[in-house]
Amino acid sequence: MPVTAVSGSASGIGAAVCTALRAAGHRIIGIDRVNAEVIADLSTRQGRQTAVAQVLEQSGGVLDGLVCCAGLGVTAPSSSLLLAVNYFGVSELLDGLADALAKGQHPAALVIGSVAATQPGADQQPMVKALLAGDEAQALALANALGQPHIAYACSKYAVTCDARRKSVQWAAQGIRLNVIAPGAVETPLHQAAKGDARYGKAVSEFVAPLGRAGHPEEIAQVVVFLQSDQASFVTGSVVFVDGGMDAMVRAQHV
Repeated sequence: MPVTAVSGSASGIGAAVCTALRAAGHRIIGIDRVNAEVIADLSTRQGRQTAVAQVLEQSGGVLDGLVCCAGLGVTAPSSSLLLAVNYFGVSELLDGLADALAKGQHPAALVIGSVAATQPGADQQPMVKALLAGDEAQALALANALGQPHIAYACSKYAVTCDARRKSVQWAAQGIRLNVIAPGAVETPLHQAAKGDARYGKAVSEFVAPLGRAGHPEEIAQVVVFLQSDQASFVTGSVVFVDGGMDAMVRAQHV
C-alpha cells in the first residue's frame, strides 16, 4: 500500500485528493491545522519542522508520495501570511521529505499551483527573487510593503512552480517524479471567500473559464491520482493546467 502525505488535507482540494487517493489504495498521512493525522501550522518554520518530523515518524521514514495542497488565497489576513503558506509551506515540506521519498516505491510528489502563476509581471516582482533565494524575511517584508494580496498570490504560485520544476530536475536522479497542477477557479471555501470579498469578488465572479463554470475539487483530485500513479511514470517537471480553458483563453499563443 503506497504511503502518501497530503498537506491541506482537511478541506477543499486537499480533502478531495485524500478521498481519491484512498480509493486508489493509498494510506494517507494528512497535514493540516485541524482534523488531520499531523496537526501543524505551515505558516511558521517551527510548524513546518513539526510537520516534517511527524510525517517521518508516522511513515517510518519512507514515503511513496507527497501532495502539497495547503494554500491561502487573496482573502488571507496579510500578504506575508499568504507567501509563508503558499511558498515556504510547500518548499520546506519538499526539502524535508525528499530523503523519505527517495526510499519509497516509484515515488512521486506533486504541488498544487495555480493558473494565476501566469499573471503578467509576476515573474518580475522582487518578492519572487527573495522567495526563490529562500529569504523568507525579505520576501514577507516585500509582500507586506506592496500590500496587494492578488499580486502576492500570483507571485507565490509562480515561485512555487519554478521551485518545483528546479527540484524535479535534481530529484530525477533519485527516481523521484515531481509535477505541478495549475487549477483555475475551483469551488472550494477559498474560492467562495474570494467571491464574497469586497475588493475582489466582482473580478473573481466575472472571470469565468471557457467551459462556463468553476471546477470541482474532485476533478482536480482525479488528475492528481493519475500523476501520482505508475501510469504517469515518464511525467516529471510538468505543469498541468486543469482550469476549464482559462490559460488558453488568456495566453493562446503561449505553449
